[in-house]
Parts: sequence; C-alpha cells; structure tokens
Amino acid sequence: MPNIPEVKLGLVATSRDCFPISLSRRRRDAVVDAYQKAGDEIFKAEAIIENENDMLKALSELQAAGCNALVVYLGNFGPEGPETMLAQKFDGPAMFVAAAEEDISVLASDRGDAYCGLLNASYSIGLKNLRVYIPEYPVGTADEIAAMIAEFVPIAAVRIGLSNLKVFTFGPRPQDFLACNAPIKPLFDLGVNIQENSELDLLVAYKAHAGDGRIPSVIKEMEAELGAGNKMPGILPRLAQFELTLLDWMRDNLGAAKYGVFANKCWPAFQTEFGFVPCYVNSRMAAKLIPVSCEVDIYGAVTEFILSCVTCAAPTLLDINNTVPEELYESEIKEEYDYALNETFMGFHCGNTPACYLKAPEMKYQIIMKRSLEPDGEPDITRGTIEGDLIDGPITFFRLQSTADAKLQSYIAHGEVLPVATRSFGGIGVFAIDEMARFYRHVLIEKRYPHHGGVAFAQVGKVLFEAMKLLGVQEIAFNQPRGMLYKSENPFA
Repeated sequence: MPNIPEVKLGLVATSRDCFPISLSRRRRDAVVDAYQKAGDEIFKAEAIIENENDMLKALSELQAAGCNALVVYLGNFGPEGPETMLAQKFDGPAMFVAAAEEDISVLASDRGDAYCGLLNASYSIGLKNLRVYIPEYPVGTADEIAAMIAEFVPIAAVRIGLSNLKVFTFGPRPQDFLACNAPIKPLFDLGVNIQENSELDLLVAYKAHAGDGRIPSVIKEMEAELGAGNKMPGILPRLAQFELTLLDWMRDNLGAAKYGVFANKCWPAFQTEFGFVPCYVNSRMAAKLIPVSCEVDIYGAVTEFILSCVTCAAPTLLDINNTVPEELYESEIKEEYDYALNETFMGFHCGNTPACYLKAPEMKYQIIMKRSLEPDGEPDITRGTIEGDLIDGPITFFRLQSTADAKLQSYIAHGEVLPVATRSFGGIGVFAIDEMARFYRHVLIEKRYPHHGGVAFAQVGKVLFEAMKLLGVQEIAFNQPRGMLYKSENPFA
C-alpha cells in the first residue's frame, strides 16, 4: 500500500475586475502548458477569481477534481480578499505566485501589475493567519512559474502527509533515553494522530501470526535481498512473522489516517520475549516507506516520514555516534578530502538501514546486546541486525523535534558519506559535514537534540527548509558557515 501522498495540484488564476480577464486566462494557460510539457500533471480551474462567487466556483472545481494542493496564480493584480479566501477554505497546502510582464509590447495596455498585487495578497494572508508557500522570488514567466510549482510538490507532500499520518508506538519510551521523550502535543497540532500501545499488544499480535501462510514468501524475499549476506538463515522465519505482524497492524489500525509509521521499543525485553532483534525488519519497513524508529522515538519516526515525502525514497535513522579516530583521519581522509578531523564523525545504528544503502549487507547479531543477554553462548535471540558500511555519496541530516516546553524546532545539514571503511559494526558510515564541530556544539548540544538524526541519501535542504516554514516551525537551524556566528558563539574564540 502506498505510504506517502500523491500530490494532485490544482491551479486557479485571479484577475482584478478592472484588469482584462483575458490577460489572466492567457497567462494561466501558458503556465499550465509549460508545466505539462515537463511531463507533470496539474488541474486547471476554468473559473478565474474576480470576486467571492468566482472563488466558490473555483473551490467547487478543485474539490470535484480531487485536488489536494493549490496554486493561486495572480495573472494580473488580483483581488486580495477572494484569492486568499480560497486558500483559507481549501483543504490542503497552497502556494502563491504572480506573473511577470512578458516583453515590452505588453507595457502599453496589457500590463498586469501582479508584482504589486502579490504585496496586497501577502497582507491579506497575514490578516487571515494563513500559512502558505511563497517561493523565494515568486514572480516569473510561464516557464519560471512552472519550475516554482515543481518545487512546491515535495513541500506540499510533507504538509499533506503529516495531516493524514498516524504514529503507532509500542512500549514506553526508555528511561535512559529521555531525549526521545519529547512532548507530543505539537504533533497533534500538525494533524498527526498517535496511537500508543503496550509491548504486550505487539507480542499478542506476533504470536497470532505463528504459522501464517505468507511467511515462506516473505522469507524468499529476504533471502533474495540478503544474497551472500544471509549468514543467519535460521532467524528469518521469526523476522518474517514479525514483518507481517507490523504490516497487518498498520492495515487494521489506520482508521481515519492514510499513512502510518512506527516507533517501537526494541530492547532489552524485546529479545527475551520475541526471540530476535527487530532491526532487519525495521530496515525492510523503511524500504517500503513505512519507517520504524528505534527506542520509541516518535519524532524520529515522523522525521523519517518527512524525508520519505520529500525524496520519495527510503530514509534511515542513525545515532550521531562517535568520532573518527585521528589515525583513520590521517591515513585516509586528510589528504583526500577538504574536511578537518572535527568535521567528520560516524553515523551508526544497530541495523535499521535498508540494504540498498549498505555496500555489503550481512545478517548478524547485535554485539552490544549479546554481552548482556547471551554472554557465553552462540547468538540466538540477539540475531536480526543487518550490518555493513553505508554507501558513499551526498546526504542530508535532518530532525524535527519538540522542545521540553512543546515548541517545534528542526535542523538541516548537508554533507556526505565518505568512501572510507569504518572497521566497525552495525549499519555505519563515516560522515562529513562542513563546520560540524560548531554545529554539534551550538545546535545539537545547545538546543538539546537527541542522538537520533534522520538521513536522506540526497541533498534536499532547500525543500526541507521551506516545508518547515510551511509547518510553522519557528527555529530551523543549519550548519552555519565560518564567519557566520551562532547566537551563543564566542566571537573572541
């Protein structure tokens, strides 16, 4: 089942009644043509808004067409009241853009003045307390507006997705991971629903799937995915049973929601009662765009979901984990890459990263858990991690989080995974982010972010930044370049 939104755009043009409506109609059609030439679909409302009655006609068209995202296009000056009322009444995210004057000839009589009209629209947007997307420079030709609309699609997907999302949790958030115990009210404010369940609920559901006729086919999928990395085939039946348990739980419990993610307790009682480590299943769920965060990290699960909406690809959740030894830096990084030692670190988790992001994925056991749960024998209940070095390439580290006093904040940082062998365990990679040391101190530590960070295997900071603005996130931190001081950074250091 698809677990991220399909954005269905609708475009409505506006026209101030003292301007020729034909101007807006012609410019609207040019924008739609330009957008569709790129291979994308957009619904064009025939009604052009000059007054509130036109607004109601346009709204009816959008609803009948099943649109869930709105483009309000000022083909000329436009009526600020009715055009912003459309965004107010429309059930979905909206963007506002305006037409540029095409050439010299239009200046004589067909000048549209939409450059001016968008100023009035912005005031009306404020009066109505609307959150809409306005591009960095929101005025352009047909081709330029079409490009802006394309950039709006993943931003709209985040908003649509969160307003139709349910987070399933199993178990209490661990005492020793207080950073994962953030207030959840801000998520309800975004439209996210949260269904908190006991680990016992999950255990009962898992046991009910014993002997499920679908288990052999899931095992075959796992065997094909693991290939030569299938080093512990005996654990696959338990893992397949658990994967079916999660998928069925989501299917049966979505209710009014359209999309689902999980935030699950995963140790230590999980191993003794279920008999395995769930990491590999978590990785496969993420590959299906149904993230499962570790340690009942609700905001981590939502963070991963946002990354899925933006990239239409699987995310992962990693600990911002350990420093790179100077020995490794000196021998393999210093002369090859333009990063200081303290701009590198290792991102790690037990084994929740999808196999497609690992160079040589292998089924293993959780070495840390085995020390306490199976110290003297062969691994059994600690099997189930998928491990390997992460593929190298560009990444975005991102997190949406609530502060202790229930205010949303986020961070975004572009970087890369370096093609450097980690010599370590788990799903792990050597990351490099410009000015990471300052970012670590003045954002991650100072703003009290948890150790989990969402990772997209692409650089999508521009979209994430705009999506956070649209959600009303007041503080959006990033790895500031040298010479751009953080508020608390000592200028004399």
